[in-house]
Amino acid sequence: RNWGWMLSGIICVNILILGSALVSGSAYNHVDISIPDVQVFLIFFLILTSIWMIYYVVCTARNENAVVYKDGHAGPVWLRLVLFGILSIIMDIFKIASYVGYIHCDSAVKVAFPVVQLVFILVQTYFMWNHAKDCVQLQKNLTCGLMLTLSTNLVVWMTAVTEESLHQTEAPSYPGNTTKICKCSHTSCSTFKKAYYYLYPFNIEYSLFASAMAYVLWKNVGRVLDEHGHHIKFRLKGVYFGPVAGVLLVIAGLATFIVYEIEIQNDDINDAKKDNVLMMHFVMNIVIVTLMSVTTVIGCAMYKVDHREHVSDKNPTRSLDVGLLVGASLGQFVISYFTIVAMVGTGAKGYLNRLNLTGAILMVIQLGLQNFFIIEGLHREPFHEVHPAPTIVANPYVLQPSKELSGSLEGSDTKDSPVLTGQSLHGHAAEHRPKLLWKRRVLKEVCAFLLLGNVILWIMPAFGARPQFDHSTESDFYTFNMWAVVVNIGLPFGIFYRMHSVASLFEVYLTS
Repeated sequence: RNWGWMLSGIICVNILILGSALVSGSAYNHVDISIPDVQVFLIFFLILTSIWMIYYVVCTARNENAVVYKDGHAGPVWLRLVLFGILSIIMDIFKIASYVGYIHCDSAVKVAFPVVQLVFILVQTYFMWNHAKDCVQLQKNLTCGLMLTLSTNLVVWMTAVTEESLHQTEAPSYPGNTTKICKCSHTSCSTFKKAYYYLYPFNIEYSLFASAMAYVLWKNVGRVLDEHGHHIKFRLKGVYFGPVAGVLLVIAGLATFIVYEIEIQNDDINDAKKDNVLMMHFVMNIVIVTLMSVTTVIGCAMYKVDHREHVSDKNPTRSLDVGLLVGASLGQFVISYFTIVAMVGTGAKGYLNRLNLTGAILMVIQLGLQNFFIIEGLHREPFHEVHPAPTIVANPYVLQPSKELSGSLEGSDTKDSPVLTGQSLHGHAAEHRPKLLWKRRVLKEVCAFLLLGNVILWIMPAFGARPQFDHSTESDFYTFNMWAVVVNIGLPFGIFYRMHSVASLFEVYLTS
C-alpha cells in the first residue's frame, strides 16, 4: 500500500501542476494556449479515469474478497454528488446545443469536451454511489487510479472556476474563441449559453465533492474497520423554529438577490440607484450573518450542557471534512480581511463603506463561530437515549409458579384485577415514549437554521452577485488587477465553504 500511495501521490502532483499551468495560460490573451488545447488535455484524462473506474467496478464485482470492510461515515453520495451531477449533465447538454451552432467555423473539440464530460459524470456518479464506502483489501495498487480520479476532478474544477471568474469579471475573450466573428447556425445559441453559465456553480461543486470522495477512498485502501458507522435516519419531528426561520431567511435573501441582479445588470442604472441597490445587498448580508452568528453562539452554549463524549477514533472522512472546512473558509477570510484593510485605509467614508466594513467584520466572526460549532459537532458522539421499559402488570388469571405470587393472589380480589393485553401494553409504552430532549431539540433547531443560512450565502455569490467589483473602493485601493486576483481566488473557496458547511451541518443535525 505504501508504494501505491507514493506512486499515486507523484501522479497526482504532476497532473495538477501541468493542469494548473495549462488552465492559467489559457486565461490570458497574450499566451498562445487556446481553450481547445486545455480541453484536449482534459478529454484524455476524463476518458482514462472513466476506463479505470469501469475496471475497478468489474474487478470488485468478480472478487468477493475485494471489499470486506466499508466506511459507514463516507458519503452521503446522494447529497453531495447525485444532485450536482444531474445539474452538471444538464449544463453539458446546454453546452453541446450551444457549441453545435459554431461547429462549422470553430473547433470541434468544444463539442467533444462536454460530450466526454457528460459520460464521465455518469460513470463517476455510478462508481461513487456503489463504492464510495469501500475499504479495498486486494489490489492495493488501485490507489493510483484513485489519485488519477482526484487530480482529474481538480483540474476540471480549476478550468470551470477560471472560466466562471473571467465571465463574472469581464466579457471573456479567450484565445481561440472565434465566436465573435463566427455566427451561430441556429437562433438559440445565446439562450443556451446563458443557461449553462447559471449551472456552472453546480458543476464546480460536483468536481470538488468528487475529489473529496476519491481522497476518502484513497485513505481507506487496506483499512480494517472494527465497526460500521452509525445509521441514523433523518427526521424533522419536533423541530419547527429553525426550518421555518431558515426558509424565511432564504426567501428574503432570494428576493433581494434577484432585485440586485436585475438592477445591477441594467446598463441605464444611475449612480444613486446603484448605491441604493448595493446598500440593500449589504444590509441583507449583515442581517443574515448576524442572525447566523447569534444562532451559532446558542448552539455552542448547548455543547456545554449536553455532556456527550468526544469521538476518539481516527476517521479519514471526518478529518477531511474538518480540513476542507477550515481550508475553504480561508478564501472568505482573505476577502474579508482585504476589505477591512481597504475600508480602514480609506477612512470608511460614506454609508456604503461603513456597511461594507461592518459586513466584513461580522463575516469574520461568523466564520470563526461556525467553524467551531461544526468541528465540535462532528467530534461528538451521537445522542444515545435510554428508552424506559414499560411497567408490566401481571395477569392474575394466569397461574404463576412463584409461591409469593400465589400467596398474593389468594388475598386479592380477582374481579378488579387488570388483565394485560397487547392493546394495553402498546398504550402504556406509548405513554412512556420519551419526547425529544430539549438539548437535542435546540441543537437541531440551530443546525437547521444554519444549514439554510449557508444555502442562501452560497446562492448569492454562486449565481453572480459580485459586490466586490460593483463597489469600487477595494479595486481603487488595491488596483483592479490585484483585487480581481484576490476575489477570483478567494471567492470559489468561499462558495465551496458554504456548500460544504451545508453537508457538515446535515451530519451534525443527524448526530444531534
